Amino acid sequence: MAALGLNHTVTKSKTTIITTSTKVKGLDSNLTTPSGTPTSSRAASPLSKIPASKRINVLEEYAKRSSDKPKMNLVVIGHVDAGKSTLMGHFLYDLGNVNERMMQKYERDSQKIGKGSFAYAWVLDETGEERDRGITMDIAMNHFETPHRQFTLLDAPGHRDFIPNMISGTAQADAAILVVDAATGGFESGFDANGQTKEHALLARSLGVQQLVVAVNKLDVMGWDQARFDEITAKLGTFLLQAGYRKNNLTYVPVSGLTGDNLVKRSQSEQLSSWYDGPCLLEVIDMIEPPVRLLDKPFRMGVTDFFKGGIGSSGGVSVAGSIDSGSLQVGEQVMVVPGNEIGIVKNLQVNDETTNWGAAGDSILMTLSGLDILNLSTGCVLCTPLQPVPITTTFTAQIVVFDIKIPITSGFPVILHHQSSNEPASITKLLCSLDKSTGEVVKRNPRHLSKGATAKVKIQLSHRAIPLETFKDNKQLGRIMLRKGGETVAAGVVDEVSERYLYIKNLIRNKIFIFISLCFRFLPLDRDMTIINHI
Repeated sequence: MAALGLNHTVTKSKTTIITTSTKVKGLDSNLTTPSGTPTSSRAASPLSKIPASKRINVLEEYAKRSSDKPKMNLVVIGHVDAGKSTLMGHFLYDLGNVNERMMQKYERDSQKIGKGSFAYAWVLDETGEERDRGITMDIAMNHFETPHRQFTLLDAPGHRDFIPNMISGTAQADAAILVVDAATGGFESGFDANGQTKEHALLARSLGVQQLVVAVNKLDVMGWDQARFDEITAKLGTFLLQAGYRKNNLTYVPVSGLTGDNLVKRSQSEQLSSWYDGPCLLEVIDMIEPPVRLLDKPFRMGVTDFFKGGIGSSGGVSVAGSIDSGSLQVGEQVMVVPGNEIGIVKNLQVNDETTNWGAAGDSILMTLSGLDILNLSTGCVLCTPLQPVPITTTFTAQIVVFDIKIPITSGFPVILHHQSSNEPASITKLLCSLDKSTGEVVKRNPRHLSKGATAKVKIQLSHRAIPLETFKDNKQLGRIMLRKGGETVAAGVVDEVSERYLYIKNLIRNKIFIFISLCFRFLPLDRDMTIINHI
């Protein structure tokens, strides 16, 4: 994001609680625990339903697991009809993740409706509507392993009508595969005006994706033409560098999703091997570096799906999502925000495998008891009750303005995208323009923001408060997207959350909310924390 012109210096709210971190002896240097907090302290917590003798040392277990095969989330993005689902469906089949009988069924069924070439896409596109229309509409999730990594694969829709779903999937990703169509006119339709190649790449980078694999698909249609490959990588490479990707984090691979060339084995085609001697797609994916996880932060997980009934035959409510920070284990209590309802974790699955714990970066499915499904909604956040995530309707953010036709002014209406949620909002005030390189204030109270501008703005949600943290406190919960009229107009990071809601949160935490609420008739809510000093 820094290369996009965002300076990540954020303002500390008066009531934000900051903890330092210390390294845990004997563990990987990336694993930390809050300073001054013994690793056994959570066992004594009244919010824990686990006997101390049965508690799991998650940090140690995570270190053991990471030394074997680290788990990562990989999203597949790109323009509609670039061949994303066919490419990854064939990839999973060649890895042995789809059995022969099922593949034959897909081939028969797709041929019956005259779409035989879509057989591999049906590995990921499972709904009847997706198969009838021949496009991905929602996030499809699968799991696979490479020699040195374990991946959760997220296949994102490419059609512009489903960009919100693409944002939801990409927000969970550690790395991305950008699929481009090398056929005549195919790359141009996605890369030029109104194409999703540029928008998807920008969105991925703005959502924190740093490592990008560019799969130049359908190059077999062009006779594995090296000139076409070089043309695409040159044009796309220039754009990606301007978008903030680092050159050493970009890899280009020529592939064919339909024939399977250069997917899991290096191509034997003389036309391709005569000029390309690089790795196949599997080898490139296996070299993706795992990111540093926020294990030292409080537990946070954005809800992407939920349904009535537990894992297996158990009762309760099942909730799916990717853990943004912290860790969780069976028997612990979690809080749903907004709402502040409490549930107990009864069962837990990571990558479809039953386990007793999960940590930052894991895609999980859990069963909660003691919680009404009516308290859940897509985009709500599960957190530890001891350190709940704040909610707010007003915050300031540092944003980068994308390619817009109409300049942004005060009162500019937008749709705010935050993880899996999207809410109507407006930019109520343009606080200052910033220098893209240094982050220094260039102009205060500008009248408008045009294409490419970097600025600090104040944003007001129109309908309800949402769970939000500053980028400094939590990188996953501190990223936002702003869209209008089906176009992404800006992306940014949360700089400061309105003190009004942090203020209320602290009052609740100190168990004096009832008493103070009586005073609110006479004292404004946005008054500073001096009120607490008088109690």
